[in-house]
Amino acid sequence: MPVQDSSNTATRRRITILGAGAWGTAVAMALAARHDVMLWGRNAEAMAAMAASGENPYLPGFALPPQLAIGADIDAAVAHAAGEHALLIAACPVAGLRPLLLQLKDQTIPNLVWLCKGFENGTGLLPHQIFRDILGDKVAGGALSGPSFAQEVARGLPCALTIASHDPVLRACVVSALHGGSFRVYASDDLVGVEVGGAVKNVLAIATGVADGLGLGLNARAALITRGLAEITRLGTALGGQTETFMGLTGMGDLILTCTGDLSRNRRVGLGLAQGKALATIVAELGHVAEGVPCAKAVRELARRMQVDMPITDAVAGVLFDGDLPQEMVQQLLARDPRDEANRV
Repeated sequence: MPVQDSSNTATRRRITILGAGAWGTAVAMALAARHDVMLWGRNAEAMAAMAASGENPYLPGFALPPQLAIGADIDAAVAHAAGEHALLIAACPVAGLRPLLLQLKDQTIPNLVWLCKGFENGTGLLPHQIFRDILGDKVAGGALSGPSFAQEVARGLPCALTIASHDPVLRACVVSALHGGSFRVYASDDLVGVEVGGAVKNVLAIATGVADGLGLGLNARAALITRGLAEITRLGTALGGQTETFMGLTGMGDLILTCTGDLSRNRRVGLGLAQGKALATIVAELGHVAEGVPCAKAVRELARRMQVDMPITDAVAGVLFDGDLPQEMVQQLLARDPRDEANRV
């Protein structure tokens, strides 16, 4: 259930963002005015170029705050986030979370918050499960999620997020550190629900992009989003998430944004598929990770294993990995017996 963590102080904190992609950079930019922030990336040459130019090529046109520290030394980055009021934030894709955590395994860290959304390819694990697998129970961890485009955060536009963690001290720390300025931060103890919502919405955004690309209209879009929310809720509650979580920011909110926003990478994947482009071409044109692609395969496998009905996700995976045509995906969904959905979430 949502937790009423309303604490907010003016304490200036030391925060390290591990991952210099678009989202990690945008968060670092938003926090740099209020905190001592370091942005870390693994490529020393790229980070040096970023520091020299004052701009991240993943966020072209946005000047980095001059007070933002930039580096590629992992030891220095972790040391920067040491201390009582410090915060370490992992801003890598799900595929990079395990390698990053392995780098941190022998470090002394008080806490870790991750921004990635998805299931790990191959294992089907959620980020908090990867975190526990590597770091165990000695480090406080949590997911920061919600409807958020990097470009808008970099512009300083308002954004509402949720920190989900089983640790109330970490929740309070994150709310206190991040809430303010353009950020509004809520707290929840439903870590599973928040992570499932953030992961599966990317798959539904691909489906919505396909429908829009085929010119199926706003009625079809609304139907896909609504039935997509039902799929997210079915899987999330089967995994132990709380139903009300999926009606909030990290469920319905993130789903609406990702399915309808023109800045959505996963929506653009769907649009490209509707145009007949090959998946490899679409991903190359994006120049960024589209988490919905690997997530579709992981979610389909998980849903089948758990016997959770997810027809839209199954249809998207068919287009991505089985050679199905986008038009076939639509016909497959339209041909479903409506009684299959009766009296169900």
